[in-house]
Amino acid sequence: MLLSTALLLPWVSGAVLVALDGRRRVVAWLAVASLAATLAVLGVLAADVLGGDARQVVTGGWPAGVGVVLRADALGVAFALLSLLVLLAGAAHEAVGGVRSRTFPGLVVLLGAGLTGLFVTADVFSFYVFFELAMTASYALSAYGGKRRQLRAAVVFTAVNLLGSFVFLLSVAGAYHVTGALAMGQVAERVLAVNPNAAILIAAGFFIAFSVKLGLFPFHFWLPTVYAGARPAVAAILSGAVANIGAYGLLRFGVDLFPEQLRLAGVALVVLGAASIVYGGVLAVARGDAAEMLAYSAIGQVGYVLVALGVGGPVGLVAAVLYSVVNSLNKALLFLTSGVRGPLVAAAFAVGALSVAGVPPAAGFIGKLELFRTAIVAGSAALVVLLVVGSALSLVYLFQVYQRSFWRPDPSATGVASPLPQRLLTAVSALLVLAAGLWPEPLLLLSKDAVDALLAVDPQ
Repeated sequence: MLLSTALLLPWVSGAVLVALDGRRRVVAWLAVASLAATLAVLGVLAADVLGGDARQVVTGGWPAGVGVVLRADALGVAFALLSLLVLLAGAAHEAVGGVRSRTFPGLVVLLGAGLTGLFVTADVFSFYVFFELAMTASYALSAYGGKRRQLRAAVVFTAVNLLGSFVFLLSVAGAYHVTGALAMGQVAERVLAVNPNAAILIAAGFFIAFSVKLGLFPFHFWLPTVYAGARPAVAAILSGAVANIGAYGLLRFGVDLFPEQLRLAGVALVVLGAASIVYGGVLAVARGDAAEMLAYSAIGQVGYVLVALGVGGPVGLVAAVLYSVVNSLNKALLFLTSGVRGPLVAAAFAVGALSVAGVPPAAGFIGKLELFRTAIVAGSAALVVLLVVGSALSLVYLFQVYQRSFWRPDPSATGVASPLPQRLLTAVSALLVLAAGLWPEPLLLLSKDAVDALLAVDPQ
């Protein structure tokens, strides 16, 4: 019941809200209320799932294999909770500042419906359907604002990600062709008997599709234009919620469906992740604009997730899940602060910057500790050096932007302070990042449970 409610609530409310004029304050706050209610339902579901068994339902009461199988385990619920939290922050940011488009609130709620669906489905084709729903809402949201740079960002985002969606669909078709199944559990079982070359080709297709969504090097070419061109709330949503499709997809499809192919590609993933960290960090240092710096920073930060995934094992996977969560919170906070001004916002940006660099007591420190643990368990001095270099680059480029944006001799040069509710929202987001660092046990437990569910999963 909880699982169905978590999916139906944003679907129904989003369909209603998208038909209303979202520029009216009451409609904007109804969207915020809908996202908050969905988040509350997911929170109850998480309390039921974490540390226990997964919950599964088949839509319409059909037998498994005919109806769509929904399955909530710790990994899916963790990513659904995280994504809904970011959407809630983005919707609230626009609600307090004034929504500029009649469809924005409804589209954010529909995006929440698509993301929740793909995180709790146990069927490859249903994953694709929810994936497309989420991406369609994202395409429309990327044009939010209506100015030339937002429209350009929307065109680039749509064109590149449609290509990624096509590759994903080809991979789904390939998986069905060689296994005769779409249920993830059946695909995972039958792929073991598939021709290794065919399995590698299909797994590579999924990897490319998810890497495009995540913005990993060398599939990142669309990301700077889109993140820097979108409005801050949309950039926060794209980097903190939509990008989770890529991280979740790599974990779910790589570890569950194609574990042997993931093992074979381990070294290549570490190399790609390292290249993403260095490339994103160096290019971010060279940028003067805050939005562009954050965009290149996003490319570098997702490299850590790929490195941890490439190392693999329980330690590496826990680090991958934990860093995905921390990175999502960091990016949402920093993009939201990029559009707001005031002393409180400067403090919030500083918290986000320290978290990205892995400086205590912010949440990023816990993420970096887990990554260092992964490198030590792997016995790789090169990975330890990479983590140190990546963190140092992060500290340099974020300090540069902080200095340009907030640290001026003349306070009036930083611009007029934004409305108090927007400043308070960024402060609350920063407090959340701080709280996750000061009390990391829930985050660590969540990551461990997510990996336990991932390694033990049998989604029929």
